Amino acid sequence: MVRITNGKGFQMTFANGWTVSVQWGVGNYADHYNTAWYDGVDDVCGVTGSATAEIAAWDADRQWYDFGSDTVKGYVSMDEIAAFIHKVSNFA
Repeated sequence: MVRITNGKGFQMTFANGWTVSVQWGVGNYADHYNTAWYDGVDDVCGVTGSATAEIAAWDADRQWYDFGSDTVKGYVSMDEIAAFIHKVSNFA
């Protein structure tokens, strides 16, 4: 399953029960973190895109993936995002 989250990212849930979140809107740890909020800004972020995004993952019991110092990792490149999605999708 894939879901759009507040117009500024998406979540993917895999058959193994894990969900990956990728976010890049205002307030997310990505290129638009400090963009001033105004009505419609998330739509603008979606159109302009971002070179980085914030990622997180959790299992069916809402136990969050631990990046070592936090449960969210910010300013992640597209290659890192793709690798993370692949990694989580293969958890047993």
